[in-house]
Amino acid sequence: MTSAQLAKPTRKQRVRTLWISDVHLGTRDCQAEHLAAFLKRYHADRIYLVGDIIDGWKLRGGIYWPQAHTNVIRRLLTMSKRGTEVIYVTGNHDEFLRRYSSLLLGNIQLVDEAVHVTADGRQLLVIHGDQFDVITRYHRWLAFLGDSAYEFTLTLNRWLNHWRSRWGYGYWSLSAYLKHKVKTAVNFISDFEEAIAHECVKRGLQGVVCGHIHHAEIRQVSGVEYMNCGDWVESCTALIEHWDGQIELYRLAEAQAREASDAQAVALETSA
Repeated sequence: MTSAQLAKPTRKQRVRTLWISDVHLGTRDCQAEHLAAFLKRYHADRIYLVGDIIDGWKLRGGIYWPQAHTNVIRRLLTMSKRGTEVIYVTGNHDEFLRRYSSLLLGNIQLVDEAVHVTADGRQLLVIHGDQFDVITRYHRWLAFLGDSAYEFTLTLNRWLNHWRSRWGYGYWSLSAYLKHKVKTAVNFISDFEEAIAHECVKRGLQGVVCGHIHHAEIRQVSGVEYMNCGDWVESCTALIEHWDGQIELYRLAEAQAREASDAQAVALETSA
């Protein structure tokens, strides 16, 4: 594979916390290779899996589980064995795990939500977020209908990136692009952000880390620091807390662009 296809691991970077969500292991659109490469880059004291890591909805209809998906699980277990605290926050696609909430297995803990304290003392609610999605909570049939339309977009996305990689281009998400352009999607995202920020205000928390809507972002919403991990289906994004408490939004596409630029600069220096 070329550098445009995968973010190549380098020497491990030590960080305080990683957050990833919406991996959807068990589906054809899961970007498991990219995620495994990302995880190899870091040694973290703590990693939060912020829901929808395993797609129970899909697995009910049939098993799709290639080696790449197993590699992600193995990578997480290896991190746990080496001292990383792994906190699995349940989501709606892996809601079958909610009956086992508060389960503790070594360094791995299963919860429905958590409160994370950053290095600089901020208290952040860590929750998947489906609890604040009116469609998911009260109109499940609409959620399943929307899921089918979403899958069609992801199929187009998969083929588009297949041909982009063959021509040497980096990853780009059609579905994420459409979310920024379709008015109803933009309004839904805004309503979701406001609802979850309001909950933080009620609890006296300074911020929230969530997933669910596959829209990675860090911004202020109603006086609350709203942070969404994004996903590893469309945009391949994560949140990283450094040792000073600063939280960075990682985007695979941006990382690939930087690597390509660095490689080009090295090539030019070598040929000069």
